Amino acid sequence: MLVVLKRQLYGGSWEPMLDDLRNRLAGKPYIFKLANRIQDDIERIEQMKKFEQDKKIDLADYVEMP
Repeated sequence: MLVVLKRQLYGGSWEPMLDDLRNRLAGKPYIFKLANRIQDDIERIEQMKKFEQDKKIDLADYVEMP
């Protein structure tokens, strides 16, 4: 789900999604509600981001769009 949101809502970039999650945690304005477990999502995104960097791929390229 996070990879799909990255592609569809954040132009294929993790940074705006991470900013939204961190802003929500800090009580600042944010764009999109992802889940109640924000910290878990942040950790998952950081892991996927590192995986993408290590493998030089974009996971969103593997998501089929209708």
